[in-house]
Amino acid sequence: MSNSIKIEEHDHLRGKRDAEVVLVEYGDFQCPYCARAHAALSELMRRHGGRVALVYRHLPLVDLHPFAFAAAQAAEAAGAQGKFWEMHDALFENQGMFDEDALPAVASSLGLDAQRFAREFDEGKHAGRVEADAEGGRALGAHGTPTFFINGKRYHGDSDHASLAKAIEEALGDA
Repeated sequence: MSNSIKIEEHDHLRGKRDAEVVLVEYGDFQCPYCARAHAALSELMRRHGGRVALVYRHLPLVDLHPFAFAAAQAAEAAGAQGKFWEMHDALFENQGMFDEDALPAVASSLGLDAQRFAREFDEGKHAGRVEADAEGGRALGAHGTPTFFINGKRYHGDSDHASLAKAIEEALGDA
């Protein structure tokens, strides 16, 4: 991976740090293209086993998606209890059904400490992390979602299954 995009200690990583192909995604939980990419990446990661890893970073586009910042904070609050990826998946897989009022029920369904989740969410404890991810993404030129970097290089293709599969397979061939 290039020096400009590297896996940080605090990053949310699905897969192995030393995978042949590492995708860094700047995403928004309310973005329909991110949800489409989520479905594609879930299948592609299963297909390629430990050869592909995903780093998820927040880039809530609040002007377009008013729920995105709250959803990102909810994912971080779940992450503080070891369940970032479970909340990440629930938010994308049920994207149209959620709003801020539904988040406590989602947290409970994931087995989180509901009081801790609600307290951290209400206090905005994780807002700084979400903002830092977004600032980092914007500094790298990520202004829309999803924005991907594959092995450190900006990916400019579509977020559909066929396009992502082709890009990952090309990267695996180069690895």
